[in-house]
Amino acid sequence: MDFPPPAHPGPAENQLLVLQGDHRSSFVWEGQLSMQPLRPRRPDDLWEFIGEHPFHARVVARLQATGFYTIFELGRMQLDWSLIMALVERWRPETHTFHLPTGEDTITLEDVQVLYGLRVDGQAVALPQYIRSMMRAQFLDMMGHLTGYRPQGDAGGSRVALSAIRDHMEFLHPDITGETEDLHIERYTRLALLLLFGCVLFSNTSGSKVSMRFLHHLQQLDGLPQYSWGADVLAYLYKSMCRASMGPAVDICGFLPLLQVTKFSNTLFISPHSIWSK
Repeated sequence: MDFPPPAHPGPAENQLLVLQGDHRSSFVWEGQLSMQPLRPRRPDDLWEFIGEHPFHARVVARLQATGFYTIFELGRMQLDWSLIMALVERWRPETHTFHLPTGEDTITLEDVQVLYGLRVDGQAVALPQYIRSMMRAQFLDMMGHLTGYRPQGDAGGSRVALSAIRDHMEFLHPDITGETEDLHIERYTRLALLLLFGCVLFSNTSGSKVSMRFLHHLQQLDGLPQYSWGADVLAYLYKSMCRASMGPAVDICGFLPLLQVTKFSNTLFISPHSIWSK
């Protein structure tokens, strides 16, 4: 009885996939990562807060105008961690595509726009040099001016704890009514968007903090729809998957629901820690 040849442990040709020696699939194939799955960075501050404190209609209207409210509407997603692990093991930083037994595929800008309503054209999301060179005290002053909340402490660089933002929003929530001044509605909306950025769209490996550099783009809420946020979210996820797919990485961040809800969740049936062959 003839048996099929064993699976090839990596790419048949290495002229393009030059990073295979340090790729996660090599470590998995050698049995070094079988008991060390990636840890997701998915703080629940945002979803727990919304569950206990639904947004007032005026805040909802303000968030809808920014173009981000669809993310809030969809809410928390239960991640299929086996699927995500399998996809990361097949992600190639050299090509920014998934190398599968059936060919190559990737997440596109169209996926981001159609599934989540995030704009993929318009102005680039970039920071001016003066923001990059600001000190923590300056960021805290900016946050106090734009949100009415100035975190305590001098440590942490440009980042602020997500739990501190949530606690301040809980303090403000009872005062949000139909008679609340527009200034306070905008401040509350900025805090909600910081939670969205730090918990969902741009979660980082700390899992508990968000960069105050986002405040630069939150100064004028009416200007948010002019930016290509969908492209920035996708680029950040690409960067996260590149990092997680190389060497013995221990965690992964970024907008993981986007990775799950694309066409892969309906078309792939792959066991975790299995190696693609070509």
